[in-house]
Amino acid sequence: MSTESATPTPGTVRPGGRTARTRSAVRDAVLTGLAEHGYPGLTVEYVAERSGIHKTTVYRRWGSVEGLVADALDLAGEDAWTPPDTGDLEGDLRALAREVTETFGSASAAAAPTAFIAAAFQSERAAQALRDFYTERFARCESVVRRAVDRGEAPSGTDAAAVVRAVSAPMFFRALITREPIDTPFADQTAAAVAVAVRAGAYLPARR
Repeated sequence: MSTESATPTPGTVRPGGRTARTRSAVRDAVLTGLAEHGYPGLTVEYVAERSGIHKTTVYRRWGSVEGLVADALDLAGEDAWTPPDTGDLEGDLRALAREVTETFGSASAAAAPTAFIAAAFQSERAAQALRDFYTERFARCESVVRRAVDRGEAPSGTDAAAVVRAVSAPMFFRALITREPIDTPFADQTAAAVAVAVRAGAYLPARR
């Protein structure tokens, strides 16, 4: 059997043309639905009506709400986003931290990404898609640390993934756990603290 005739797993088709436009329309409908109703209120019927794609097509290609959410995250991870390159470590970390602030700093901006995170607590498939999205996104950011090592701003062997997570974690905690506001001064403070820790070797592999 050829790959063209095989039945794909719902939410995994990635061809271009009309199918790509359909996938994009469905993704936009999923994002709107998550922002308006949250994961518990998202339905295949809503996505079909909002996207203009027949309900039968949505069920055939994505299978369920879980498949829709997972594919929306997959599509988000296929963008052309690149990490900042300001010329120094603290500047790059500051820019990364400010991006998190822009995403979660207001209720309207945070509605869809917060709903994705909530979905991950209710669906293992959504949880895996969310893990995959952030794993890939953090991997892109590791170049920030590699450049810092090349410039002599960070010790060789610095754990790039740990550094990137350290910049984001305090803001995720405030935005999603304690529900405290996050803003630019807090983002800059976080970046400065992580930059100091990097230079001090805090993110070198632990010696046993």
